[in-house]
Amino acid sequence: MITRRMKISIITGILLGIVCIVGASIRSGFERETYWLFALWYNRLLMGFIIGAPWKNVGLKMALTRGAVIGLLVSFAFYSSIGFADTTSFLAGIIYGVIIEFAAYKFDTKID
Repeated sequence: MITRRMKISIITGILLGIVCIVGASIRSGFERETYWLFALWYNRLLMGFIIGAPWKNVGLKMALTRGAVIGLLVSFAFYSSIGFADTTSFLAGIIYGVIIEFAAYKFDTKID
């Protein structure tokens, strides 16, 4: 079942993925291949999907920590697959995990 939290997280992941591929394109002088940019965007989508899972409700500080850890783990998959070549995208993934978790926490009004 797709919950409100999951919808918010996926949409946020999609939007941050677009920001990420624009940034990566600019940093590379628009030299990155389309498949590489798609993989980077898909990584952010996947991050949104995982963060949007029905996790136990916790306080904001713990939720943001969870977002950072999930962001780190998901981003590391992309980072390691490209030969540890884009540290900026890896670090941005940790921050994006926090942003996605914050959006899910703030805009999901469902209380268990």
